[in-house]
Amino acid sequence: MPGMVYLVGAGPGDPGLISVKACDCLRRADVVVYDRLADERILAYAPKDAEYIYVGKASSNHAMKQGDINQLLADKAKEGKCVVRLKGGDPFVFGRGGEEALLLEENGLPFEIVPGITSAISVPAYAGIPVTHRGIATSFAVITGHEDPTKGGSNMRWDKLSTGVDTLVFLMGVANLPHITKELMANGRPADTPAAVVRWGTKPEQSTLVTTVGKAAEDVEKAGLKPPAIFIVGDVVGLREKLRWFDRRETHPFFGKTILVTRAREQASKLTASLERLGARCLEVPSIRLVEPEDGYQAADEAISRIGEYDWVIFTSANGVGRFFERLALAGKDARAFGGAKVAAIGTATAEALKGKGILADIVPWEFRAEGIVEALKDEVGTGKKVLIPRAQEAREILPERLRELGAEVTVAPVYRTVAAETDGEALRQRLSDGEVDYVTFTSSSTVTNLLRIVGTAEALHGVKTACIGPVTAETCRKNGIEPDIVAEEYTISGLVEAMGKFLEDGAV
Repeated sequence: MPGMVYLVGAGPGDPGLISVKACDCLRRADVVVYDRLADERILAYAPKDAEYIYVGKASSNHAMKQGDINQLLADKAKEGKCVVRLKGGDPFVFGRGGEEALLLEENGLPFEIVPGITSAISVPAYAGIPVTHRGIATSFAVITGHEDPTKGGSNMRWDKLSTGVDTLVFLMGVANLPHITKELMANGRPADTPAAVVRWGTKPEQSTLVTTVGKAAEDVEKAGLKPPAIFIVGDVVGLREKLRWFDRRETHPFFGKTILVTRAREQASKLTASLERLGARCLEVPSIRLVEPEDGYQAADEAISRIGEYDWVIFTSANGVGRFFERLALAGKDARAFGGAKVAAIGTATAEALKGKGILADIVPWEFRAEGIVEALKDEVGTGKKVLIPRAQEAREILPERLRELGAEVTVAPVYRTVAAETDGEALRQRLSDGEVDYVTFTSSSTVTNLLRIVGTAEALHGVKTACIGPVTAETCRKNGIEPDIVAEEYTISGLVEAMGKFLEDGAV
């Protein structure tokens, strides 16, 4: 049986602009074939065990030729795979999706097109430039800016385009800007027509240069603007000054700061989203990933088989909640299996994760670490009480040790372990060396130790300010030669963001 190919538009860059249907396709993917312009955070929607194939194309630098990409999709579909071809923007707006679909059709292979938000309208919108506006522009055209001016002929109808359409949007046109503007003016577009160049549109690092048709090429060269960028021509550019909503992030505390987010890929989105709403540019480099415990799930499954015998179940992280309930479901059980057992949670995030599973924690200590939960439980847990702790394999032993000192029978059941993520260490070291990173966030001790494994030494973080959740993570930093600049007193993502914001507001850079 042949598989299925979905030609999916990933949108212009902001991962929040991907469609619900696109996410649904990714969740079912066996193979994901993706481009350079698709934000890699979108890949988190696909299964961890899917096959990921990068075929990105930059100017004069193709990871794979288009014909080979077409054939790759056909070959994977013939293997019976569900294939998602993830493309920046929309597959049919200069995305060559038509070529890919035609080859699939020739091979009798089923496919669907999942449209994406094209940069032709979204990037101008993020720059505060409507492509149409009553009384100013009643038409717009989307034009490739990538046509080779030396090929000996042109498919462009410059005589029609230049004056026949109100707003012109050129995609991938920065390198050819001198040719584009020359043709526009030669065919009747006034040199003083408002124009704008928007680089990295819809992403936190978006920048906009307002110019005119006559000065655009010179201004872009002077500013050193490089692809990816789009070129917008028309009187609607004049509306930007009043409609530039995205640029108003300049008043946000994190504007212009690049922050390295080190959580596991599936967890990073909440922290990244919180920081980007405050104007930050986030570089997600997951230093850890969550995997099965070294000895498997035997201890956890054994504990689940007799879960009704426990007096207390203590969860130390939201990850522990998720992994434990996965094993619980595999055993054909749900929250009702807890019976009369009481439940404690370290931290509000853990308590929220439990709430999502239908359990309200009986105790959430004011101090979000092991010492706090021991203090909260000292009058509840005594001799003969049975306590279950589903947790990370490599967690500190202080909690079970202290509970045993109180006389409790404690079962520790590892439900996951953290290992170093596969990351391009050389590329990250280069970015750190070039001063491209302002802050690094650590949300657990394992993110510290595993990031250091990736970059090699604490010296690689010289000049980068460090933000930690809680004193345990901070102490791990110190043991590894890193003095934290920020330690969140509330051991949650919101607490970390708040602490970083206060640090900046107090005059830090």
